[in-house]
Amino acid sequence: MDTTPHLDPLQDDTWKAQGLWHGFFNRFGGVSHSPYESLNTGLLTDDAASNVATNRGRVASWLGVTPEHLLGAEQVHGARVLTVRGALATESWRETVAKEKADALVSDDPAFVLSVVTADCVPVLLATEGGAVVGAAHAGWRGAVGGVLENTVAAMVDLGAVPATVQAVVGPAIGPASYETGADMRSAVLDGTPGVAQQAAAHLFTPAVRSGHFMFNLPAYVALRLRLAGVDAVRVMAVDTVRDGRFFSYRRTHLTGGGPTGRQLSAIRARPA
Repeated sequence: MDTTPHLDPLQDDTWKAQGLWHGFFNRFGGVSHSPYESLNTGLLTDDAASNVATNRGRVASWLGVTPEHLLGAEQVHGARVLTVRGALATESWRETVAKEKADALVSDDPAFVLSVVTADCVPVLLATEGGAVVGAAHAGWRGAVGGVLENTVAAMVDLGAVPATVQAVVGPAIGPASYETGADMRSAVLDGTPGVAQQAAAHLFTPAVRSGHFMFNLPAYVALRLRLAGVDAVRVMAVDTVRDGRFFSYRRTHLTGGGPTGRQLSAIRARPA
């Protein structure tokens, strides 16, 4: 692993001990200038394309691959999953993946790094025991309600995974002390939650100071949906991107006057069989 001193991603202790290539990267160690300072990896931001390419190249190097093998799709808060496998490392195919609209990727091919970008939504990395099959998912509340996590696990099963052996790590995201929502969103979340889990989901909304508003624990809801998908081993990092200045945060930027926001990257790579 490239131990580039400028990059210091958060890692799950269990996976780190196993030597599984993964990381929840923060906003430091890149070349972008304010307001994207400095490791902005968002391809759809207005940051200079050369800066984003350099930043993504540093992440790829840290994970032991060349930049063209760091894959991600255009995220749309949906539930579609792309499966990456086989000898598909052609330039045209990689460009196709980048242009696809999807919010998760899975693979059993160690030639690729799977990634998602976030700025308050929940990044989720998944791996079977031993890391032969891995996944990366972007889960805002819409995607989580829409089934992106269940679809990710199902796509991993199609590659040979058994849900009971899948581990998931819920990375840095907006925390329950920062996520104020209206009653309409609470209703949408509960209506979109399977009946058996609606009561548990309701407990993740607590009254806010403003009348008719609620504070929502999105990471815990993501963990709930993962368990509904059959994943028993779910670890939540509980890092609030709004309150932790190491990370880009759309909501923090909005609360302090608005403006552009960068994107941090979370990534994982399968282990060779």
